[in-house]
Amino acid sequence: MILTVTLNTALDITYRTTALTPHATNRVAEVAERPGGKGLNVARVLSALGHETVVTGFAGGRTGDALRELLAAEGGPSDALVPITGTTRRTIAVVDETTGDTTQLNEPGPTVTPAEWASFLTSYEGLAARAEAVALCGSLPPGIHVGAYAELVRLARGANRPVLLDTSGEPLRRGIAARPDLVKPNADELARLTGSREPLRATRDARRRGGRAVIASLGAAGLLAATPDGSWRAAPPKAVRGNPTGAGDSAVAGLLSGLVERLPWPDRLARAVALSTATVLAPAAGEFDREAYAELLPRVTVTEQAP
Repeated sequence: MILTVTLNTALDITYRTTALTPHATNRVAEVAERPGGKGLNVARVLSALGHETVVTGFAGGRTGDALRELLAAEGGPSDALVPITGTTRRTIAVVDETTGDTTQLNEPGPTVTPAEWASFLTSYEGLAARAEAVALCGSLPPGIHVGAYAELVRLARGANRPVLLDTSGEPLRRGIAARPDLVKPNADELARLTGSREPLRATRDARRRGGRAVIASLGAAGLLAATPDGSWRAAPPKAVRGNPTGAGDSAVAGLLSGLVERLPWPDRLARAVALSTATVLAPAAGEFDREAYAELLPRVTVTEQAP
């Protein structure tokens, strides 16, 4: 079982328009709702790849109820979300089908009380002890202390479970110091963490800060990985247009599935890039185009970087 943690879950709503015109009335051609938040997207992709997956984090209010109902209806990841009194946020993606561009609107998350955090920690320790791997994903909701991910990394490592961290800002800075097994920032998050805009130097610097392996998302250019076994750059065979929401989460799913399957690093990276690219072609976050994934996987270029 793989455990994904989403402390700031969301109900993802995707609007598709023929053309998005600012300062005007826009008609929506199609609406899709999905259980959202980075860890839930990761879990959905892992489940589609055939891995038993459990999601935990927080859910509350009518939006939280809708999220859990949709999660149950999908029949994929198991629900171990902790209830709270606050209301789960919504995120809205507006896709312009003419340009392929996506406009994202993210609501703030609900405030989590100290008692709710304590309840989550009790549940998390039991789940992490049974997991093959743990993924800690996304932003922190109000009320959660900034060192929360560092605390969760230490608990997972204390149970001898590999842990992946995918967050940003100060939670990333503190979390990486707790020595997670994998860290997956994007290029901007990595630059803010290390002060370097040169990706290979920055990934290696992030390793010195505590990450055992650092895999940087470079957008359409693919991934760059600095690991104990070497460094690699993985690139898709072509650029694609579509909705990029959730592409990074699919990359995390590829890395986690490769970890538990004990694949060599080049194969893990190729899977992560193919899944990420195939997600851009899918209609909503947490999904990927299966035909595109099968076609892309053998064509991803993985190049070893000089020491």
